[in-house]
Amino acid sequence: MLVNQILALKNGSDKPGVNATAIMTIQPDATVADAARLLAEYRIGAVVVSTDGQTPAGILSERDIVRQIGKNGPGILDQPVSSIMTTSVQTCTVAENALTVLQRMTQGRFRHLPVVDDNGHMLGVVSIGDAVSGRLQELAAEREALTGMIMGN
Repeated sequence: MLVNQILALKNGSDKPGVNATAIMTIQPDATVADAARLLAEYRIGAVVVSTDGQTPAGILSERDIVRQIGKNGPGILDQPVSSIMTTSVQTCTVAENALTVLQRMTQGRFRHLPVVDDNGHMLGVVSIGDAVSGRLQELAAEREALTGMIMGN
């Protein structure tokens, strides 16, 4: 299954508020507390940091915030997002497949991947859960096809 199919599945889901093309972004100078509120309000695990809303400058996850609070205390909530965001943002394209995306996420130990076009502009965000769901649907379709072949359907 390709990333563009995963994004289409997200748009076709019955989950309220799920829109694959709605990319939550935050400015680098916003506070970590602002980011935490955004993550909680939209029930998402990461927010893309961007100055223009189109190009990723960084990414900030719930885990990043928790780790920094554990390391530096709650005062980190008053710091700018840019002080703790991951700046080496991994991205993918709509032509990549779910298995490749899952392998990159697993190897890199991250759970969210902005999807970009050839100009580096964001088209959506794929989570590890989205990629796993896409891969499971792909495997189910393969199983059904093989069963049909064996049964002569």
